[in-house]
Amino acid sequence: MGANASGKTALAVALAKKTGGEIISADSKQVYKHLSAGTSKPIGQWTEVRGRNIYLVDGVPCHLVDITDPKSAYDAGTFVKDAKALIGSISASGKTPIIAGGTGMYVQALWNGLDPLPGPDPKMRESLAAFSGEKGREALHAELVMLDPKAAAQIPPNNIQRVIRAIEISRLAGRPVSELWSGKFFNALPEHLGKFIFLKWEKNILNERIKNRTVAVFDAWADETRDLLKRGYPEDAPGLKSLGYPQVIDFIAGRMPRAEAVHSIVTLSMSYAKRQNTWFGRYKNAMRFDLASQSDFDTETLAEKILGD
Repeated sequence: MGANASGKTALAVALAKKTGGEIISADSKQVYKHLSAGTSKPIGQWTEVRGRNIYLVDGVPCHLVDITDPKSAYDAGTFVKDAKALIGSISASGKTPIIAGGTGMYVQALWNGLDPLPGPDPKMRESLAAFSGEKGREALHAELVMLDPKAAAQIPPNNIQRVIRAIEISRLAGRPVSELWSGKFFNALPEHLGKFIFLKWEKNILNERIKNRTVAVFDAWADETRDLLKRGYPEDAPGLKSLGYPQVIDFIAGRMPRAEAVHSIVTLSMSYAKRQNTWFGRYKNAMRFDLASQSDFDTETLAEKILGD
């Protein structure tokens, strides 16, 4: 676990090679096909292995990556179902499942379950997304404040998908979504079921990694997004709502200068990283690696410490 740009996949690959393990991605963006530069999808290739098509990263099977069309939605409930099936099959083959990703909700839902909530309403979601596009995210968040101040205090305006989902649930259930939260979602992670690792970079170093990565991939990011739009994918496709893609789309459309788009993505990414670190930081039972410099991040050394603990 860890914030974006913290090196989770690289460490997971090192661990997989040492244990003969297979990786299960817990990343809500890397699940999408065709989205690579903007999601930091690990570089790999689809290969037929014993009659099955498997995404291999440096020879290591990496599951729940590059499997969903950007036009389709993929949520925590779907992740839990898919991940549990993979954990079972990987374990049954005598290998070690290694779950790696920065989507805190996916990690928490997998180990502590989800509260029973109303299913999605596509028309309502479309209407709320359109409202946000016209009036702005703050206006959409204000709608949630009126429906459920408690939930609004916990969900920032920039997390538009969670804001939309909270409004959707509140309207469909006829009561505030916060009243439907059981609290089990925030239980500690079960140490008896696995070993949990948290990569925690010093803030300034992490921000520099985020900035450098964004600048390095921006042109490729624009190219892949431009290609998707040419192929008929709508700007509001679920995959293209992922962090940074709206800014890249604005750049492509001439609505935002390149420098402004890069700056906006870096700022949003840093804000997201802060929320990720806050989320994972509450797991006091996780093995935590505090990384204060680039030299602290050596995947071989970290993997040996994890396996030797």
